[in-house]
Formats: sequence, structure tokens, C-alpha cells
Amino acid sequence: MRLLHVCLPLKYSDRAAHPYRERRPDPPQGARGVNKKDPDLLLFHAPLLRQGMTTPKAMRDVIYALLPATAASIWFFGLSALLLLGASIAGAVLAEWLFDNGQRRGESLRDATAVLTGLLLGLTLPPGLPMWMAFLGGFVGVSLGKVIWGGLGHNLFNPALLGRAFLQATFPIAMTTWVVNSYGGEFTSVYASSLALPFMQSGIDSVTAATPLGMLKFDQEVTPLANLMFGKINGSLGETSGVLLLLGGIYLWLRRDLDWRIPVSILLTVVLFSAVLSLVDAARYPTPLFSVFSGGLLLGAIYMATDPVTSPVTPRGAWIFGIGVGVLVMLIRVFGGLPEGVMYAILLMNAATPLIDRYTQPRVFGRGADSP
Repeated sequence: MRLLHVCLPLKYSDRAAHPYRERRPDPPQGARGVNKKDPDLLLFHAPLLRQGMTTPKAMRDVIYALLPATAASIWFFGLSALLLLGASIAGAVLAEWLFDNGQRRGESLRDATAVLTGLLLGLTLPPGLPMWMAFLGGFVGVSLGKVIWGGLGHNLFNPALLGRAFLQATFPIAMTTWVVNSYGGEFTSVYASSLALPFMQSGIDSVTAATPLGMLKFDQEVTPLANLMFGKINGSLGETSGVLLLLGGIYLWLRRDLDWRIPVSILLTVVLFSAVLSLVDAARYPTPLFSVFSGGLLLGAIYMATDPVTSPVTPRGAWIFGIGVGVLVMLIRVFGGLPEGVMYAILLMNAATPLIDRYTQPRVFGRGADSP
């Protein structure tokens, strides 16, 4: 039962100028949400969003928040990073364009979700990955992670992480080979592997190095915290500057584009989990700060786990979701065979989101105990 039903008069004399025209065409006469007596009144029920919030604006805000970390990755790894990001974005946009033309709607490309998906995917990739793999990952991520579910708002899994999971399963060697961070010393250089033709190169032909998590897990070598915070490390493009990722998260929080409960619960869970382990054996297990700033935790917690489509909608559900992600991350990092587990943790909790929403939804007043 709906408790609130309001009529909102349009401020526009021209119906085509209404902001909802950016997201959907005019509904047919008599359709749900249209006042039959007065077509200039649209009918809505709670909850009502503030007028200035639209999907394109929210997506652009996230892209703006990622620009500093993106620029840092290009500086650290040179033009190869720029080519890799461009390829992943191109693959995502192509999949969205094909879906747009197949549906004959011509509107999903304008919301910038495909660009954001490609950018997020690119930031999770090794810098020396061939461009064609990044393109394929972007295409598969949008196709299997969004399009086949019916488009924006219907997908169960984060498309960028689904694209990365596909690449991880298909090209495991390339996805776990890390090139040396040049720290801006070779900005104009391009890795030979970046330009490799499809299926013509078996590995990454360059000097390789281990990531901080890999060094800790397999060599018991701890990377200095300052290097983790400011990008003097090897790893994926988006791992290389924790400070810039945090600044982007603060920007999203100030813009009210971010549900703070999810990243806070993830980070607090990781901090508490690692604090207990470090008390048990400080020589073997990482400190809380190392756990937070290493790997893809900040990128995943702030920019991927907070995807409003694939995360719970209730405040209590957001806490449960975040705690679940944090626990899974630490279990995989400490006891799993891989040094990093952010991708798997978020995807697993994406699958649990419908169940979390079901059991954390607010009580609906006016129903009896036996009501359906």
C-alpha cells in the first residue's frame, strides 16, 4: 500500500524541456505516472529524489572524482596507461552503443555509465596489459554485466568488476603480471605488450615486479606506508595513489553522490580484522594501515561497492553489505591463494544484495501479521 501520492506541477511550459526527457520518452496516454485529467501533472509516490539529481550528473561526478587518480596513473606508467584506459572505455561504449541501437532508444549513451564502467575497469588492470584485452574486458563487462539484464538499473553485478573477472579467468598470466612503476621517468614510453596483436603474445615482454600484497604474502616483505599512500609502488593503475582516491571519495560525499555507510563499514571491518591479526602475529600479518592502503581496497570500497544499482538500498543493508565485503577481503588476503580479494568480495556481496534488501526493508504499516 502506498502511503503518499502527490501531484507535482511541471514548471515548464514545453513538456520536451522537462528533465525527465533526458532519461525516458513521454509515456503513452493513460500510462502509470500520468494524470489522465491533466497531462501537465505527473504523479509520483515516495520516496522523492531531489530535483537536481540525475543519472548523468551522478556519473559525471564519479568520473570527476577519479580524474586525479587517473592522471597519477598516467604519470606513473606513461602513455601505456592512457592507451589502456582508452581501450577499456572504447569497448564499454561500443557495447552500450550496440544495445542502444538494438533497442532504438538512443538514450543510454548519454548517461555516461558506459564511460564510467570502462574507466573503472581500466583502473583495475595491470599497466602492461595488451590494449585488445582491455577493449574486450570493457565490451564483455557492459554486455554481460549490464545489457543482458535489461540495461541500467537492472543488473545484479558491477559491470566493471564482471569485466575484470572475465579477464582474470581468461588471461590469468597477463592479469597477474605487473610492470615496474617508472614514477614519471618514462612518461612517453609505451610497453611493447600494450601494442601486441590479439593472441599473438603469450606474456608481458617487459621488466616485471611484485605488488605490495604479493611481496607480503609470498616474501614477507612490507612496503613502506608512504609509498602506498603516494603511489611509489607496483600494481594496477588505480592502486597507485591512496591519497588521491580518498580525496575523490570526499568529493563524492560532499556532492551527496556517495552512501558513506558502505565504504566506512568496509574500511572499519578491514581495520578491525587486521588489527586483531597483527596482535596475534605482527611479523606475519599486516598492520591496519597497510591493509587499507594496499591493493585495490580504496578503489573498490569507494567507487565500486557503492554502485547504487548493485548495493543495498536500506541503511541497515548498507552496513551488512560493507561488513560482508570487508570480511571476505581479509579472508581471501590472509587465507586464500591470491594476494588480493576485493573483486571477488564485492561480486559475492552483489549476489547477496537482493536477499539483504528483502530482510532489511522497513516495516510497512497497515498490514496484518498474515498479510503477504
